[in-house]
Formats: sequence, C-alpha cells, structure tokens
Amino acid sequence: MQTGPLFAHPRPDDVVAYRRGVPITALELLTDAMELERHLPPGRNVLNVCLDRYRFTVGLIACLMSGRVSLLPSTHTPEVIRQLVTFAPDAFCLTDDPACAIALPRLAYPELDRAPVPWRVPQIPVTQLAAIVFTSGSTGTPLPHAKLWGRLARCVLDGAPRLGLLDGRRHTLIGTVPAQHMYGFESTVLLALLSGNAFSAERPFYPADIGSAVADAPEPRALISTPVHLRTLLAAGIELPPVDLIVSATAPLDRELAREVESRFRTHLIEIYGSTETGQIATRRPVESLNWSLWPGVRLYEDRNEMFACGGHVAQPTPLCDVLEIVDDREFILHGRTTDLVNVAGKRSSFAYLNAQLNAIPGVVDGAFFQRETDAAGHTGVARLAAVVVAPGLSAAELTLRLRERIDALFLPRPLLLVAELPRNATGKLPQAALEEFAARHLKLHGPHG
Repeated sequence: MQTGPLFAHPRPDDVVAYRRGVPITALELLTDAMELERHLPPGRNVLNVCLDRYRFTVGLIACLMSGRVSLLPSTHTPEVIRQLVTFAPDAFCLTDDPACAIALPRLAYPELDRAPVPWRVPQIPVTQLAAIVFTSGSTGTPLPHAKLWGRLARCVLDGAPRLGLLDGRRHTLIGTVPAQHMYGFESTVLLALLSGNAFSAERPFYPADIGSAVADAPEPRALISTPVHLRTLLAAGIELPPVDLIVSATAPLDRELAREVESRFRTHLIEIYGSTETGQIATRRPVESLNWSLWPGVRLYEDRNEMFACGGHVAQPTPLCDVLEIVDDREFILHGRTTDLVNVAGKRSSFAYLNAQLNAIPGVVDGAFFQRETDAAGHTGVARLAAVVVAPGLSAAELTLRLRERIDALFLPRPLLLVAELPRNATGKLPQAALEEFAARHLKLHGPHG
C-alpha cells in the first residue's frame, strides 16, 4: 500500500507551530494528537470547529491516524448542521469554544498530558479519505466532495515551490482565514506540515491583531490572507513587520491594489486560484502578469461552453464556475465569475442555493436574491445582497430571522423587500436587470421597509 508522510519535519525538535511566539515541536504535535485520539468518541465523521489553528491541526492528525474523516462545510448554520446529520449520522463536533452551540454530540478539546511517545513520522495511505468538503448545491443541500490524502498532499507540494516555500529556510505562515475553509486548510495547515515549515496558531481578524500576529512569528514570514483583509489593512494605515510573502485567494485582486500592497508592505504578493471542488490549481503575481499559471499536470479544456480542469491532483474532469480564456497549455486568463456564483467577503455561494433556502421557508410564495452594487463608498469592494419576497403574513424581520437559520449571516439580504409579486416574464424567468429595476422602483416608492 502506497503511503505518504503526515508531515515533512524529520526531527522531533523541528518547530511546526507557534502560539504567541512560543514554538511547538513536531514531537509535541505528535504527542498531543496521539493523546487526543484516545479521547475521540466512536464516530468516524468529525466536524472539527476548533478556532485555534494548532488545536484544529491536532484534531486533524488524530483523525488521520485513526481513520476518521474531517467534515468541512462552508458554514455551520442550524440548517447545514441538520443536513450534515442526515449525511453523516455518526458525526460529532470537536470544539475549543465553551460557547459552542452546534447541535451535534460535542467533544470539548481536552487538557492533554504530554506523556513520552516514541518519535515517528506517521505514514498515511494515499487512498485514505482525509476530508469531505461541501459546496452549496442548487437544491439547497450541500454537495460533498471527497478529498483523499494523496491528492491533497500532491496539490500542496506542487504549489509550495510556486510560493518560494521550499528554499531551505523555515518559514512561518500566518493565516487570516480559518483552517476549516478550503483555502485556509490547504495554505496554512497542510502547506506548513507537508513543506516542513511552521504555522501560527492564531487567526487574527482586525488589522492591529494581524500586525501583532505577524510580529510574534519568527522570520521569514508569509501572510496568508484575502482581498478583503488586505484592503482593510491598507485602509487602517498600519505598518506590518517585515513579511517575505503575502498570499491572497478567494477573489481576484486588481493590479493597482496588488501594487499598493507590495509597495506598502515591502514584499511581493502571489495569488492562488482554485475551488473547493478542485483544490488549488494556479498562481500568478498580479503586478507582473494577468495570466494564471497552472499547477504541474493540471490542464483546462472547454466543452459545450463550460470550462473543466483535469489532471495532476484533480481526480476527474471538474467544471469550473468561472469564465476563463485558455492562453496555452500552461496559462489562462480569468475574466470573472459566472452569473450564478456570488462571493461576499471571501465566502462563496450561489444564487440558486440562496433562492432555494429562501423559498423553502414556510409562508414564502416566491422570492429571489440579487446582487447590489459593491460598497464603493467604503472602498472595501464587498458585494451586498438584497432580496425581493412574496410572503403574505410574514414581516421582513421574521423572514430575516428564519433565513439566519439557513444561510451564513454574510449572505443575509440588505434590504429584504416584501412585494405583491415578482416581475417574472412570460416564460417564468426573472431577468437580473428587470429584478434590479423593480427593486429600485419599490425602494423609491416605499423605502427599505415598505
């Protein structure tokens, strides 16, 4: 049986993580994972929601060593958890949050005794199911995507040289994205483990916290972030301690913003392109080129006006939800999202999914989401969603409360307009332009609460 190492740190005293600047060694990580494994309930499927990146990693490794599967849904709303129970009835939740209210059997991250254990780098079968990640299905039910250990490892190791993280130095990766997000999972946790580097246990959010986390991390440093966080950092006017590299993903950066980031923080910035379905498949340095360069072995092809990725770590031809232009066998240009995909502050969903959740609420006769203009005044570039709904007997406040049970709060419509009917055409379709015009007229006549 072919196997692959769980981490690339050959010596027990190699540092794999830092918490507030204090190093954690590979042997300590292995010891904690083996101890946590003894606390895990019998279930095979684990929802690991630990906020601390190191504790998340300990849970991940304990699951891998015991043949358990990490479930990584994009959100933890009550509706998603109910659907997760249907998908994996034996699932339990591993959490380090005392206030966690997820409706699953819960295991609080325990105090771990670091009794001596023999040093060995665990070997994981390349065909072992390591994780299941979920995307928003058009019917409202999250769609599962299986991630095998060998393909996850190949994806990360194919990308590490592109980022300059295999240069013989021990880099520290500081992430502003959660470990449960596919980007954070690959680019902070797995990348550090499999490239022999280290990660910061913290997940800073506010600019001052990001600056402190970077300062606490030993050099050389790489900041793994998103366009929203980078815009916020620039707007806050703070000076970061030296960083060798900034990595961005979840939405494309415009060239001017990338130039400003590189200039302000005296570094270079690399973008990663990928999806939950494919994992990471390409990079570019936006200040140098608009073209994206594919991972080794990965290829794109078009079939019936739909773009597919295949080869390399991508197990089977997988459709991409973006408009791409193939330049040659190795490069492509990203022209934008397909019309159904919506991205709010780095989180992705689809209008089909949001509409399905809205129309599943008892009392809703008809309803549709649409995207408003970006927040140009605030210079954040964050998309805003609105919705028009036919729901006699329900108030906007009641609808918002019920939507909160079903979708991530980032996607809640602002405003939510109650109307008598939607402007559907003769074939029952709802053109985006007609919907936007209809909503604008309604707002002008009745205001956001009319």
